[in-house]
Amino acid sequence: MTAKIAFRVKRQDTPTSAPYWEEYEISHRPGLNVVSALMEIAKDPKTRDGRPTSPVVYDRACLEEVCGSCAMRINGVSRMACTALIDQLEQPVRLEPMAKFSVLRDLSVDRQPMFDALKRVRAWIPIDGTHDLGPGPRMAEAERRLAYEYSRCITCGNCLDVCPQINDRSNFIGASAIGQARLFNSHPTGAGNAAERLEALMADGGIDDCGNAQNCVRACPKEIPLTTAIAEMYRACTVHGLKKLLGG
Repeated sequence: MTAKIAFRVKRQDTPTSAPYWEEYEISHRPGLNVVSALMEIAKDPKTRDGRPTSPVVYDRACLEEVCGSCAMRINGVSRMACTALIDQLEQPVRLEPMAKFSVLRDLSVDRQPMFDALKRVRAWIPIDGTHDLGPGPRMAEAERRLAYEYSRCITCGNCLDVCPQINDRSNFIGASAIGQARLFNSHPTGAGNAAERLEALMADGGIDDCGNAQNCVRACPKEIPLTTAIAEMYRACTVHGLKKLLGG
């Protein structure tokens, strides 16, 4: 007899409708991850008791933990569905949308607040054209290595989903935006706009709202040193504020 895999999926038909649970069952295959299991369910969408239903809606793209789109709560833990192996999960496998973002449908959520936070800290390097400027500035090897760690952010939103400061009563900017501000402020060219990013971090909902829960660094699938970034940017904001106070 073929082994079965059981799922409980929290579904929601529209952004404003009430959520509900559905249960599914598929045949076991070695090496299945959550995304491939959802694809298997979509081939013949029926609940565990045989009732026809619609395929579960969720986000996915690269299937290589690069795009960040398939983040969801799996057995209560915010993580990437593409690297969550079924054989390593307790059954029934419970799938829910991330709780800190508005649900669009089923497991698909609106990550726009995260992208708005990146805009707030100007997480880019402005250029004055696309003409050839010659070789770029060199960075010290130690700083380059650290910058690479911050550049690995895939904007999945896991760090925001586990942060207690991200809630309906706060507009906290979140660890991902702080990490990206650290990245671009350390770049030889990006440093030219460092003051603007620090001002954004010092504004309402900025770095002062961090409660130092440190959930973000544990939830990050790329193991980015987010708490280090927060500490360094807090110091940079303090120095920047003192210089402004003293007229420097």
